Amino acid sequence: MDEINNLHLTPKEFEEKGKQVLSWLRRYYEQVENYRVAPDIKPGEIRAKLPANLPMKGEEFSNILRDLDEIIVPGLMHWQSPYFFGFFPANISAPSVLAELVSAGLGIQGMLWATSPACTELESHVLDWVADILHLPERFKSTTQGGGVIQDSASSAALCAIIAARERITAYESNLHGCPGKLVAYASTQTHSSVEKGIKIAGIGTRNLRLIGVDDKFAMHPELLEEQIKRDISAGLTPFFVCATVGTTSSCAFDPLNEIGKICQQYKLWLHIDAAMAGTAAICPEYRHILDGIEYADSFCFNPHKWMFTNFDCDCFFVADRHSLVRSLTIMPEYLKNQASSAGTVIDYRDWQIPLGRRFRSLKLWFVIRHYGVEGLQTIVRNHIALAREFAGWIKESNELELAAPQLLNLVCFRHKGGDKFSEQLLNDINHSGKIFLSHTKLNERFVIRMCIGQTYTEKRHVELAWNIIQEYAKKTTV
Repeated sequence: MDEINNLHLTPKEFEEKGKQVLSWLRRYYEQVENYRVAPDIKPGEIRAKLPANLPMKGEEFSNILRDLDEIIVPGLMHWQSPYFFGFFPANISAPSVLAELVSAGLGIQGMLWATSPACTELESHVLDWVADILHLPERFKSTTQGGGVIQDSASSAALCAIIAARERITAYESNLHGCPGKLVAYASTQTHSSVEKGIKIAGIGTRNLRLIGVDDKFAMHPELLEEQIKRDISAGLTPFFVCATVGTTSSCAFDPLNEIGKICQQYKLWLHIDAAMAGTAAICPEYRHILDGIEYADSFCFNPHKWMFTNFDCDCFFVADRHSLVRSLTIMPEYLKNQASSAGTVIDYRDWQIPLGRRFRSLKLWFVIRHYGVEGLQTIVRNHIALAREFAGWIKESNELELAAPQLLNLVCFRHKGGDKFSEQLLNDINHSGKIFLSHTKLNERFVIRMCIGQTYTEKRHVELAWNIIQEYAKKTTV
């Protein structure tokens, strides 16, 4: 028995090693803005440095931390660098990291209320807080027939919404007999690819996903949506689901929720609103209008792990009628039966998601909201938007660059006036420098560079340096 006990860290040793890890992270945060943002390595280079053979005996903890420094860190994209402006924010903050440590240390399973009541009840409470912060309709709160749940990502939220919509339109027969081939779903050409994946997984089929055209601001055309719905009904098909986006990935475009919502209400379609990144802006009263029309939604999601300083994974998914979601996803094997669930007096979040198991994710959102307060969160979001607005102004004054889409929140889309080849070369030169990192997309079939300002600790000096680098390369870009 002593031999087994000697394999484990004692509580005191755990504390000592934990302090070493926290010190390592402190140093990382202090130094991260000095690192190359994107690694300059070849495929297989990291793995070649790892030991070929399994460790048959345990190693010193110091060896693990050494290899973390020497092997792992050089192969990382530093998403927490204030010079990371690519894709979307994947934010952390100190409170969220500490909460994740507590969650990992507790190691509870929150699949049922009975398996950890505090896990379920804190999640319901925090999601109701979030509903209040965003001024969501009352029907999205757990005190009504709706409620919120933390999913791992907006992709899972979309899939759950699609399944619930599928079951509602088929009177819950699809789960029994399989999905009928006549169901049709709708999204815009700018909708995130997760919706198409969800349509595949849910058995609807991509041929039954209609991609609706957009206007000059890349927002869905409600008139084209309704025309397509009418054509599908005339063809004997059954429209059932629409995804509207608040802040598209490519350009941060806002679909017109009021018009789309009225169409969904008229034709009895499930309306899901994906506000993955941009939804966070609605914590500020002056940006709350981006959710105008949300009262028509059956479901809504946004990602605190993108722009609300809560580490991945944390997607807030709200439904107006939890009965539709729970009935679509619930299964009750004998080994999960318990008195509380049978009495129907509690929420079992396993019925709100695809997997059975679930972590204590609400802890990190709870820590973040309590640490910063609503006013603190608003201050950081406003600062990011102000920086993006200033950056967009610099683009407008540039001789070499031009805006490729309206700057609405914290995303600026621009391109080289020389055309696609110049824009692509410019992006390659910038990223190869390692000083900052940007990503790209295509709008109207043209190559566009995206500057997303939202990393937790990004300040004006970081944006100014980025602008100087962009200008430098833009002036000397040749093809």
